[in-house]
Amino acid sequence: MPKRTTDFREDILTDLADPREAAHYLNAALMDSDEMFLVALRDVAEARQMSAVADGAGVAREALYRMLSRKGNPTYASLLGVLGALNLGVQIIPARQSPRRRTPKKRAIHHS
Repeated sequence: MPKRTTDFREDILTDLADPREAAHYLNAALMDSDEMFLVALRDVAEARQMSAVADGAGVAREALYRMLSRKGNPTYASLLGVLGALNLGVQIIPARQSPRRRTPKKRAIHHS
């Protein structure tokens, strides 16, 4: 009997329906590059039905596709709208320091 296989893309989209999986996926993509973040956000939007996400974000579906392409350049407001429609948000955390130590900048000492 032949082995049954599933489509990789289908499996990814199924996993991305879970908000925790989507958050991990988006964070990993964001650490890679801005372009990969937009592509990953598009994957998450597709997992949640692109039309529903566009409606929730208050943008046209076609505009959402353009916004979430590698060359996309969403405004901050539209990005927050998309994230809100996906039940996701933004959190600011301290940036990780690179493995090599940075030398502190010397401060000028002013004498009175």
